[in-house]
Amino acid sequence: MTMLTYTLLTDPAPLEASASGRPPSTGTVYLVVTNTGQQAAFWSTITVQVPVGNGAGDLTPDFGKIKPKGEYGTWSGTLSSVSVQPGPQGSNAFQVTAPGGRASFAPGDHLVLTLEVAVAPAAGLAVLKVTENTGRTRTGRLSSSVAAVSLVKTAAREIPPPRDFRPDKAMLDGTDTLTLSWEGSDDFSYEILFPGGRRSIASNARSWSPAAADAPTRATTYILVATSRSAPQRKHYLTTTVQVRNPVLETLTATTGIDTPWVQGTTDATKGRVTFTGTGVEISNNSGGQSTVTADKADLTGVNTEWVQGKSTDDGWISFPKDGLNVYRDGSRSWGNVAAEKADLNGVSTKWVQGKDDRDGWIDFSYYGVNVFRHDEGTKRWGVMGVNRIDHH
Repeated sequence: MTMLTYTLLTDPAPLEASASGRPPSTGTVYLVVTNTGQQAAFWSTITVQVPVGNGAGDLTPDFGKIKPKGEYGTWSGTLSSVSVQPGPQGSNAFQVTAPGGRASFAPGDHLVLTLEVAVAPAAGLAVLKVTENTGRTRTGRLSSSVAAVSLVKTAAREIPPPRDFRPDKAMLDGTDTLTLSWEGSDDFSYEILFPGGRRSIASNARSWSPAAADAPTRATTYILVATSRSAPQRKHYLTTTVQVRNPVLETLTATTGIDTPWVQGTTDATKGRVTFTGTGVEISNNSGGQSTVTADKADLTGVNTEWVQGKSTDDGWISFPKDGLNVYRDGSRSWGNVAAEKADLNGVSTKWVQGKDDRDGWIDFSYYGVNVFRHDEGTKRWGVMGVNRIDHH
């Protein structure tokens, strides 16, 4: 029977066995040694033998990779390091040596041997063998006693798939930056797909932001691809979509119509605007003032306008007063000419009528009747009226 009491703790609890094709499962084993008796015990060495291999009863497959540490604590709360050395070659044991070769182990004191290990791949119960050299006096004979302490290794759990793939902003506005993040295991490699590109993610990263050149300009769906490092055929796909308040589109096809209060150009030089009102549309220039509609042809049921002019600034124009229309020539606002092949009128009110040629005669309408004139080398002379018949009263 041992004088000292031995308790075995692990972190995590229980330890998880390593899985083939995955990074080794690691954990920490704490062997806590206490004196639960009523009087002091004196000790020289405590030897801990570790089961090594890949079986269900083994703790670790490689004894040489265990990282040991020893610490002694008194009831009053002081802590000090103690020597921990590997035992003889092939013993798979660590030996803790008391300061000075022999030391008192008072009631309430404790010693902790810490072992950081890579866990063996098979689940099961691993038993560690502890051998103590203790006695009741400082100088008397020491005796050896053995204790067995055990721990559980559970089967390796399936790696949980990544989750919670999300943007930090669901709606981007102006120069907002975008950060995508997720939760997942280091047992996966990660890649993000997006329209026009793909980016591999550093193994320890769980977030990513697109470079300025890849920043979304319209509603964009991102796909997170998680590939198992141990089984590359196992993949997980997560998607998330971000919206852009003012999207940029190459083309837009709407099959049932577009509802919008206005449409505007994209650059300062083309920022004319078409606004849809209750009575039609308004055309504005890039300063917000009323502007011009340009077209090759307009097919209209009717036009309501104050005036119409040719395309050039010195072309004639027609204005529409209440009692008819006025025809003007160039920008001088002087009367212009109406030219037509035929005029079908109910009546004509005019001061005179002349032939088309400048030398043609004309008829002048005076208060008393009509006057007929001809041109005679630039002189206004009476002309001749020719008729087949005159019927008068």
